[in-house]
Amino acid sequence: MLMQNQQAFEHTETATNAAKLGHSLASLFDLSPIETVPAGKALCWEGDAAKHLFQVVEGVVRLQRIIGEGRRVITAFHFAGDLIGAFLQGDFLFTAEAVTDCKIRRVARKTFQENVAKCDALRPEYIALLCHETAAAHEQMVLLSKKNAEERLCSFIVELARRPGGQPRQGLLRVPMNRQDIADYLGLTIETVSRTITKLSSRGVIAPEGRHDLRIVSMGKLVQLSGNADDFTDKSCHRVSVH
Repeated sequence: MLMQNQQAFEHTETATNAAKLGHSLASLFDLSPIETVPAGKALCWEGDAAKHLFQVVEGVVRLQRIIGEGRRVITAFHFAGDLIGAFLQGDFLFTAEAVTDCKIRRVARKTFQENVAKCDALRPEYIALLCHETAAAHEQMVLLSKKNAEERLCSFIVELARRPGGQPRQGLLRVPMNRQDIADYLGLTIETVSRTITKLSSRGVIAPEGRHDLRIVSMGKLVQLSGNADDFTDKSCHRVSVH
């Protein structure tokens, strides 16, 4: 365990030093022009050859798939700074679509892979990215298979508040996606999402304000209702504290 921790520290230190020198996965996109993608437009389509990777510069992107009878499943949301398409398959497993007006950069997959292969400092960061995507997929599986509607929605709001740059300001959390997006991500109907929001509001946990804002009245209750009460530590409480 100590050896694993030491190796993890060394990899993190290497990645940090690489970033200082301009050698990071994000830096591979710096020379690419910024493209504007309006809300509702796709960056790539499920089944297409994965010829590029994308970096979200501004806005929110959803990854979605269409299953039997035309039902949509949203598998992830990506925010500014996130990379899309780092997996190893040759074809896109999803359609990436702009939730809001977005700015993105793209890099040819071949160029990206060549840079990672020839730079020792980039490989730990690339492996960490793949591990993060695997962990996120595992968390989503737990969310959909073991949690009820209230726990799913509370988990979603907590994670949205905890993401970098997503901390509520004076208790007000911006929710860029609409309720249908939330429903398709949580495996619920839009009616269930609306009823659950109303229920949480009546219990003094959250308060909807407009179409895209939620006021978090009690972060403690929200975390407890998410089914992840063990995550409500001093550290996490500080990270999502509301004043």
